[in-house]
Amino acid sequence: MRSKESMSQETDRVTLEEILAAAAAAASPAAAATPAERARWLGAVADALDAAAEELVPLAHAETHLPASPRLRGELNRTTFQLRLFGKVLADGEYLGATVDHADLQWPMGARPDIRRVLVPLGPALVFAASNFPFAFSVAGGDTASALAAGCPVVLKAHPGHEELSTLTGQIVREALVAAGAPEGMFDVIHGVEVGVTALKDPRIAVAAFTGSVPGGRALFDIAVSRPVPIPFYGELGSVNPVVVTPGAIAARGETIAKGYVGSFSLGAGQFCTKPGLLFLPEGHGLDDLLREAVGAVAAQPMLNDRIASGYEHKLRELRAVPGVSVVVAGVVDGTGDVSGFTPTLLATTAKQFLAGGAVVHEECFGPASIVVTYTDQAELLDVLATLEPGLTATVHGEEDEADLVAGLLPALTRIAGRLLWNDWPTGVTVSWAQQHGGPYPATTAPTTTSVGTAAIERFLRPIAWQGFPDVLLPEALREANEWRLPRRTDGMR
Repeated sequence: MRSKESMSQETDRVTLEEILAAAAAAASPAAAATPAERARWLGAVADALDAAAEELVPLAHAETHLPASPRLRGELNRTTFQLRLFGKVLADGEYLGATVDHADLQWPMGARPDIRRVLVPLGPALVFAASNFPFAFSVAGGDTASALAAGCPVVLKAHPGHEELSTLTGQIVREALVAAGAPEGMFDVIHGVEVGVTALKDPRIAVAAFTGSVPGGRALFDIAVSRPVPIPFYGELGSVNPVVVTPGAIAARGETIAKGYVGSFSLGAGQFCTKPGLLFLPEGHGLDDLLREAVGAVAAQPMLNDRIASGYEHKLRELRAVPGVSVVVAGVVDGTGDVSGFTPTLLATTAKQFLAGGAVVHEECFGPASIVVTYTDQAELLDVLATLEPGLTATVHGEEDEADLVAGLLPALTRIAGRLLWNDWPTGVTVSWAQQHGGPYPATTAPTTTSVGTAAIERFLRPIAWQGFPDVLLPEALREANEWRLPRRTDGMR
């Protein structure tokens, strides 16, 4: 049976060829554009999306069941903010990594030639949109923004969960780019599972980015690296995001922690890649009644689509069948509206039983469910942390007078996470200069990179060195006059 996506807006082969050819043709002029020109392109896209908010937000609500306000309006604001922020990255210029070593006859290892290094765009990028953020991780989301900022044309593979929104957003982005002076072919949208695979295999695609499930991302990663000419594939996949609570934190603010945890794991019906899926509490924590009360106060929320809801229910059945896993609060399905809503499910087990529970308890459950794991002491907690799959985040709720205890946990948490949080909750990933949204596999396929924040641009660039060239033939970023006023390392000095 063909998927909903393939039955509706699947891109035909002729159109796909036209899009890929146009992206390839746009690569050289896009790479030659100045940072100021590309910043203007991004600003134009942001302005166009803001202007279309009253059309985009209701369409996103209709297709994803996410609330229009504040969720979708806030997400659209985040999307246009990050487009403009990458404009600031371009203006700053540090992203180019411009480095100049002048010729030096006295260089200790022998005469050194004049050699200059800078980062250049990889070429056409294939971006796979996510299901759970129809703006911020979709058509005009972070992967698209950072690739365009780097000077890479983008072919965007739309997610089937919001096809009409993807088509409209893609039209707005494409028209804004061309009107701002970007080359034709700088951006386009394609639809269809097999179409996306075909594009990924095409030699004109130089880099790919993905946000989604571990099985889907791993399948695409395997294709990308097994091509005759392998390409970088930046997949953001699954994460359980453990939260460790110390005895001191329980004593100081147990009620606040219980409410914060439930609010975090149930936010958006648990459809966040940063949802806290595991909460480690000291044995005898005394929060059971508070947790039940907090979970019971959460209203039913619809999930993004039937496929995701079905996957959640299947995973939840697997978790409930694990020996030693008990149900603290059983979620219910509310089918009174047009779309079924789900209330949260809270599960519980002990550290010993968790260790015996196998792979099921270690894997992400995408939806409004989480597991409380009780530990007897720090040694047992460390035993459990040593078995966890790496993920995007790891959190500690503790007190400053427990510094020795927390310091003993940090090496284990650092091993498994790309972002560590202190007395906070992992849902909510700000877009900033220092942000890191990544981690060791299976959180991502490229743990040295981030998909959120200004450093995301680095995924779409590669270094090239110019040795012995006359100044007139060098790229503007490396010429002696430095008319772009770039931050550069020159002869080892800033």
